[in-house]
Amino acid sequence: MNMLFLLNTIIRLKHRSHSRLWSRRKLRSAAYMLKFNFFSMRGLPWLSSTDGEEKVVLTAVELESLRSDLADLEEKEAHLKAQLEHVDEILRFARLSGYLYIRTRWKPLPGEPPPLDDTDVDDWLPRFVVLQGPCIFFYLFSTDLSPQDSTLLSDIVEIGPLPSITRDDEGTQYAFYILTSQGLRFECSSASKVQVDSWLSALQTDCKLGGSDATTAPNGACEM
Repeated sequence: MNMLFLLNTIIRLKHRSHSRLWSRRKLRSAAYMLKFNFFSMRGLPWLSSTDGEEKVVLTAVELESLRSDLADLEEKEAHLKAQLEHVDEILRFARLSGYLYIRTRWKPLPGEPPPLDDTDVDDWLPRFVVLQGPCIFFYLFSTDLSPQDSTLLSDIVEIGPLPSITRDDEGTQYAFYILTSQGLRFECSSASKVQVDSWLSALQTDCKLGGSDATTAPNGACEM
């Protein structure tokens, strides 16, 4: 039952406590439900009356604080619901998704010296990667509603495996790269060779179709 409804019920009952239209049973039921769902966590005072019934005594400040807290809870509930719906959409419609370690590099421009060997540079960051529609999306967490980055499949010009790497905290990592037409190179790794092989296979298949069959948003960007 909605906690704000319970609180409003108690408020109405308090204002009409002298009316026979509102029974003690209804007041007791609403009060106890609200007590166990919320008040018990806040440590608000419950007093026993002469007839053995319990009631909470709220000041105007406490009442306003409760209204604010309940509004915050409803906002959090709505956000969690949106997150669950987003994850459900990914599970139903994404062709591939999962956590990978990601780092980015830029391909040297013509005339620039080759990049220094940075194999030992540990700047890999975990990202939740989603292959959906004409894009690859990079999320910080699987529950995030908006990606941190994305790239069009039609912008990908090269995909291939990378030598495995060894990290002190993760052991052997299998890796592959994605190179875009802008020269941005996504390097992706995972402790699972099966996962890396699945990504390579899916991307190689989709990118062959991406140039002609993929569609983009009106502004030319990836959208979920």
